[in-house]
Amino acid sequence: MDGSEHKHPNLVVFDHPLIRDKLTSARDRATGHRAFRALLAQIAGLMVYEVTRSFEAVEIEVETPMQRMRGWRIETPITVVPVLRAGLGMTGGILEVMPEARIGHLGLARDERTLAPKAYLNKLPRDLDSGPVILVDPMLATGGSASAAVAMLRGAGARDLRMICLVASPEGVTRMREDHPDVTIYAAALDERLDERGYIMPGLGDAGDRLFGTE
Repeated sequence: MDGSEHKHPNLVVFDHPLIRDKLTSARDRATGHRAFRALLAQIAGLMVYEVTRSFEAVEIEVETPMQRMRGWRIETPITVVPVLRAGLGMTGGILEVMPEARIGHLGLARDERTLAPKAYLNKLPRDLDSGPVILVDPMLATGGSASAAVAMLRGAGARDLRMICLVASPEGVTRMREDHPDVTIYAAALDERLDERGYIMPGLGDAGDRLFGTE
């Protein structure tokens, strides 16, 4: 994971060469929406292995073709919650690794004038307190949408929460630490800053537009 120094105790940055390679391709403005979509799913699939390391497993017995043995199984339900619409681009990669996971949906749009998030959809399983919840959004920019999403998940009962994003800004990570210090953020990169419009620099552009070809 992270081999670089940063001042964000709530942040884990991945330094895996495959993730770095794929993220560089995703950043490239010449990458079309089909390839961009595949890259986001692949990066998310690579990241989720480490994100789930702290999940609890119980010991069980299974019958192999040769004999009975003791093994391990995660018995609590896992819930993946993408922030629409860009979070959908990473969800497929996570489900490749954890097809048993449930999917909730949060719709949050950013007011381009105030940069404040506005909720337009909240569709979540009823028992979020029964297992770990992974919030998914490619970009952690101002932190406003992520903070609002975590608050919504807390309000719905979630207790065991973490977040996956591709690219994070220092400002967004700081906002999350102030608002939700117990939520660990896993990112493929910590970028330099936000510009005057609240976009991550150098970033990768509007992830939703690039995913769905709506630039």
